[in-house]
Amino acid sequence: MRTSRWVDGQHSLGTVDKTPRGGEGSRRGGAGGSNEMQRVLRHGVFTLSFDFELVWGSRDRVADPTPLEREALVTRDQVFETILSMLVARDIRATWATVGHLFLSGAEPGDRGLHPEVIPPRHAWRAVPWLQGVPAGTEQSQPAWYARSLVERLVEASQEVACHSFSNPIFGDPGCSREAAASELARCVALAEELGIALKSFVFPRNVPGHVDLLAEHGFTSWRPPEPAWFLHPSIPGSVARLAQLAEVATGRAPPTVLPVRDRHGLWQIAGSGRFLPAHGIRRAIPMVQRARRAIAGIERAVAERRISHLYVHPISFAAAPEPMLRAFEMVLDAAMAHRNAGQLDTLSMDQVTRLCEAGVMFAPE
Repeated sequence: MRTSRWVDGQHSLGTVDKTPRGGEGSRRGGAGGSNEMQRVLRHGVFTLSFDFELVWGSRDRVADPTPLEREALVTRDQVFETILSMLVARDIRATWATVGHLFLSGAEPGDRGLHPEVIPPRHAWRAVPWLQGVPAGTEQSQPAWYARSLVERLVEASQEVACHSFSNPIFGDPGCSREAAASELARCVALAEELGIALKSFVFPRNVPGHVDLLAEHGFTSWRPPEPAWFLHPSIPGSVARLAQLAEVATGRAPPTVLPVRDRHGLWQIAGSGRFLPAHGIRRAIPMVQRARRAIAGIERAVAERRISHLYVHPISFAAAPEPMLRAFEMVLDAAMAHRNAGQLDTLSMDQVTRLCEAGVMFAPE
């Protein structure tokens, strides 16, 4: 079975592991059989999901997390509240797939170290123990690692708080055992319950699915497979895929639209359509407005096709250029609101899509 390959913690967009890159049953972006491919929704839908990680998204790939900590602080100070205010002002409920460690207000090691209840993965690219280097402390002393106050803000703002694992292991990599994945999910569910949150949606770290059946066992109802982009096909070399993605963003080409589909575990797959590209490295050369144009083209395509345009983004991606990236992002939200106000589009979080699917009112009558 073809899947994604991981080398030194990087997605190679290449070959063999355990789970198909599109997720189980999601070769066509969350649409299952041919009958589902022909169905349409009552309206086009814009779904927005955030991979909310702060330092946790890449800390396993660096020896020194200091640069990531700086970006996490920029995210906290200049990005998080601005995005949240934009969403609230436009009455848009987004899905914030949050690393479970951010639910904590702090942690101190016991006799068995920090977080002994979580079974660590053994990823080949990380030579030291998984949680080595994670600081003890509080949100005040270690704000890049702990963020309970931000999770509470999401709840206050009526956003969906979803799950992105506890410590960001790669579920689809052989180094993440079934036991490790289960311990990650159990810890997240328990921490969320302390805040009165029932976790329903899940986003796999780095979009690499694995142990999908465990989601249903822990009360989840939906997850986000990777986007059905042609350049993510296992036959496409990683270097070609990266250049193709840059070209599509640079030209403002509309990303694919998707449909929700129930998989064999009873979970709803709501695949991503495309990512709001960060501005690191060579990607900085792409004008910010092109990121907005591509996302807006996706919304217009969703309206025309009566399907879902599911945009996803990492809040920490804004840290490299907060002001211009936030302005471009606001253009996307304004476009979504305009189509919604015209009665052409619904703006729905992942849990809202799932509830409508469960109620049998998401799709147009056949």
